Amino acid sequence: MNIEINPVETVIAAAREFLGDRLSTNTSIREQHAKGEDANQPVLPDAVAFVENTGEVSRLLALCNAHGVAVTPFGAGTSLEGHVVPVRKGISLDLSRMTAILEVNAEDMDCLVEPGVSRHQLNDYLRDQGLFFPVDPGSHCSLGGMVATRASGTNAVRYGTMREATLGLEVVLADGRVIQTGGRTRKAANGYDLTRLFIGSEGTLGVVTKIRLRLQGIPEATTAAVCQFESLQAAVETVIMTMQAGIPVARIELADADQMRASIAYSKLPYEPLPTLFLEFHGSPAGVREQAEAVEAIAIDMGGKGFAWAEDTETRNKLWKARHDAWWAANALYPGCRGITTDVCVPISKLAEAIVSAKEEAVAAGQNTCIVGHVGDGNYHVVILFPEGDPQGLEKAWELDRKIVAKGLSLGGTCSGEHGVGLGKREFLAVEHGEDVLDVMRSLKATLDPKGILNPGKMFPGN
Repeated sequence: MNIEINPVETVIAAAREFLGDRLSTNTSIREQHAKGEDANQPVLPDAVAFVENTGEVSRLLALCNAHGVAVTPFGAGTSLEGHVVPVRKGISLDLSRMTAILEVNAEDMDCLVEPGVSRHQLNDYLRDQGLFFPVDPGSHCSLGGMVATRASGTNAVRYGTMREATLGLEVVLADGRVIQTGGRTRKAANGYDLTRLFIGSEGTLGVVTKIRLRLQGIPEATTAAVCQFESLQAAVETVIMTMQAGIPVARIELADADQMRASIAYSKLPYEPLPTLFLEFHGSPAGVREQAEAVEAIAIDMGGKGFAWAEDTETRNKLWKARHDAWWAANALYPGCRGITTDVCVPISKLAEAIVSAKEEAVAAGQNTCIVGHVGDGNYHVVILFPEGDPQGLEKAWELDRKIVAKGLSLGGTCSGEHGVGLGKREFLAVEHGEDVLDVMRSLKATLDPKGILNPGKMFPGN
């Protein structure tokens, strides 16, 4: 008599031998790993593995690969595009306990960290050494997740994204092999750039277990300002003119009137519900003053109301916390609703057309929205609110999302500037890149993960 053996049960039993009670099949734990902050349907994994080092990740992946069991990496669970939904169940690989800051090389301005470290933890650790890590998404995400999604944030206009900030990686491949990519040098011209291949791969090609990051010196002087406008068009045109003038702003963020209404209520900001720019300037005292005066002059020419300054640390921190809390503020503005968000990024010259068009589409659809964005590099988010638990409302929100993305693509933009693809943006990849590019992506996936165990269902249709 043939006895059918369940491969998942085999993996769970074998993994318990080296993970012990850190391999959990508890229902509440599995529910916590069924989805992120997105609106996708949750899927419970068969088990959750709380790994603590590279060796455990390697053993677990080799085991899952041998038995064809799916593995979905999980960091802080803040994804907005469904990256952590285990669509084929299997094992949710929780990296949140890998929180060591292994090296800080102050003279070379780099560090080595494990993937469970958050940017807040890293910056707290670095502060006394006069250094900081600048990439700052709005969520309380892990650095591993930031690598996986090629994240950016409010400082990207000055300091770049995770693509520029990452010098090297340690990656565990699907079969358990461990490789090192990149290094500590600021440049290298020897072979394929595998570091950039894994940055933004969303856990579909390998699992990142160590990250070497480029650091920045804390600026000598910092000042922030808020400028409000009567029209959204004027606020965005101010951004375009500022960037075209080559003024090295550290942050230049947009909130439309609806987002300001949300942030005033949620974060108690002392401003009017008008289209608003949040700005920050870094450098020497004289340089900061010169930058700020130049941008203020542009803003006033465009009808801005002049700068309200936020020069002390406490006021600046409150301002940027409000900006980072914009997603939650937008959701709180409409009780009983939740949001999905676009992540379109366009060439800076097309920014005004893209954002104004998005707002017009929302009004025409009768949809409540808030717009916020890292507009200095052309990236903006339309938070589209719908009644929670209403499938028709969700589909209506997705319909508006598709229209906004289509407009962005028609202007030479991309469907995702920083959130990644996951489940939510898969349908746009062929439109943006073409089938030949997707075939190359599939070939890379098949080479590195021939059994398709790593984060299945993500990135492109057919994965």
